[in-house]
Amino acid sequence: MKKILALLISVSFLSCGSSKGTTTNDTNTETATENTTQANNSTPKEATISIASIKKSMEYLASDELEGRATGSVGIEKAAVFIENFLKENAITPYFETYRDDFLVEKKQSAESTAEVSTIKGFNIVGVVEGNDPKLKNEYIILGGHYDHIGFAKEVNGDVIANGANDDASGTIAAMEFAAYFAKTKTNKRSILVTLYSAEEMGLKGSAHLAKRLQEAKLNAYTMINFEMIGVPRTADQAIAYMSGFERSNFAEILNRYAGEEIVGFFPKAKEFNLFMRSDNFPFFNELNIPAHAISTFDFTNFEYYHHVDDEASEMDYEHMASFMNKMIPALEGMMNAPTKEVKRND
Repeated sequence: MKKILALLISVSFLSCGSSKGTTTNDTNTETATENTTQANNSTPKEATISIASIKKSMEYLASDELEGRATGSVGIEKAAVFIENFLKENAITPYFETYRDDFLVEKKQSAESTAEVSTIKGFNIVGVVEGNDPKLKNEYIILGGHYDHIGFAKEVNGDVIANGANDDASGTIAAMEFAAYFAKTKTNKRSILVTLYSAEEMGLKGSAHLAKRLQEAKLNAYTMINFEMIGVPRTADQAIAYMSGFERSNFAEILNRYAGEEIVGFFPKAKEFNLFMRSDNFPFFNELNIPAHAISTFDFTNFEYYHHVDDEASEMDYEHMASFMNKMIPALEGMMNAPTKEVKRND
């Protein structure tokens, strides 16, 4: 969600209208109904994602101390260490030898120059929550978000740090919290790969590197969800979130069925501006040939601080974030635990 977001915001917010789409199928098959029942039987209702945990992570990841988490900076190293410690504390093990998936990326010294280029080191953070089913644990659900941001932005009232709370500390925290939930409850039959990317702001470099690496390793990946800017709510007449590339699979239909309500809707602007190809889901769609989408609650009308110094932790709606994540739990759990692969690409 790079240049197109900046363009849209710079020309003021769009009037989007209702984004709800037809996401459930009134003629669900008997198999689908059985899958829903089997998948939801073991959900522990007392285990929830708390506002306090979300806020604690947000207030650090979007703090001035991290100076906007630009790839290659001291700040993003601090963010990586924080995320690694969170994974350790929640019994989420490294997928590789360590949590880090290193790569190199070229960085222009200035926007105007094409000759002055340096190479900097980036690193994704990758953890795994093993599934509890002897067979299904060999299939992987990938959850992700990018934990980098742009570092600094245009000064406003003496502030130059672009903290990146909504973009995308919010999505990073969602992926972290879902992994922690399932590591605690152990209710996932399929395994979960939690993947946090750097260099998204440099053109999806981190996710592209990881997707290629997993493809070369022949990971048995089933689906991928990228959480992108979920820190603020939409209006009450709209689905709580929308999914990019809505028509490219039946993912939304499956998630909504297990959630018992429409939590993921169709957003016309997402299709119009091809947001499907502008976020970290796209490399996984390309490389692994699986249903891979971004889920967001930012719809260009509800947050004015994209790549702005006021994208701060104080601007986030923590009740909304907790509500969204907890509504997603039965949806994710149902999809993870269904005896058959119900989510299919439509192409």
